Amino acid sequence: MIIIPEYLAIHEPKEELLEIINNKEFDDKILYEKQSDFHNIKVVENEVGRFLHYKDTYQAGFINTPFYKGNLPYINYFTIPYLINPDIKDILLIGFGTGKIVNDWEKLFDSLKSIDVVDIEENIYDIAKDYFNFKKSDKVNFFLQDGIVFLRENTKKYDLIVVDVASDDGIDERFLDDEYLALIKNSLSINGIFISNLCSSADLNHRENKFFKSLIQVYKSYFKNLFVFKGDESDRVYYKAFFDIDERVIDITNVIIISSDSQMAISSDYAKIHDLGINIENYINDLQTF
Repeated sequence: MIIIPEYLAIHEPKEELLEIINNKEFDDKILYEKQSDFHNIKVVENEVGRFLHYKDTYQAGFINTPFYKGNLPYINYFTIPYLINPDIKDILLIGFGTGKIVNDWEKLFDSLKSIDVVDIEENIYDIAKDYFNFKKSDKVNFFLQDGIVFLRENTKKYDLIVVDVASDDGIDERFLDDEYLALIKNSLSINGIFISNLCSSADLNHRENKFFKSLIQVYKSYFKNLFVFKGDESDRVYYKAFFDIDERVIDITNVIIISSDSQMAISSDYAKIHDLGINIENYINDLQTF
């Protein structure tokens, strides 16, 4: 079963803002196109930037506008573990995208030994290398595999696990269930950190937001400590960069959950993340309490 983000919305968008989005046409130049076993893949370039495109959505890419230059902004939350534990050595990433976050981690973590990348799309590595300037080092290992299958077979312990997966339509429910979270815990080191990119109505505390409430309860049953980042900053950047709109339009946002059995604290030593071109304090301000 697929969780379709649009079905999680509670509030209707403002008609005048929705009209702006619906009427916006991007001058997409197709740089690459291929039908794989899993996706209708395109790499497109337009006035906003260059993007990996699956079916009807931009899955990853680089924004290049006067207002903002960088990753799709929700990915910037994935640098926060550096502020929690700068001594991370082994990382597992499920869902590759453009690979820029991998290269960013290599710049951040001085003690890094390995980054294991798992993706089910066989073309994704070459696309990242050829169109998004991904640089592979000896520390990076690529596994062409379903993420759940990889976790079932894995015996390695990771200091950081990041899962950022979505089909063309939404999030596979397998990445929300008990087996999945048990597998994640089994693959974490004692002080390991787990990050999951999910979605919800932006009104996290609304009585009708049953999906988010159940999600938090499940995560709390597996992890002693949670940081929940509501995607206010990433949405602000996204809507401004793509549509020149200064507020969220659709009542759906990224929810980034950082989980651990260890106590977590976020340091204010932002210098290395600033060197990546990320104003990380804006993203840290999205921390929510539950």
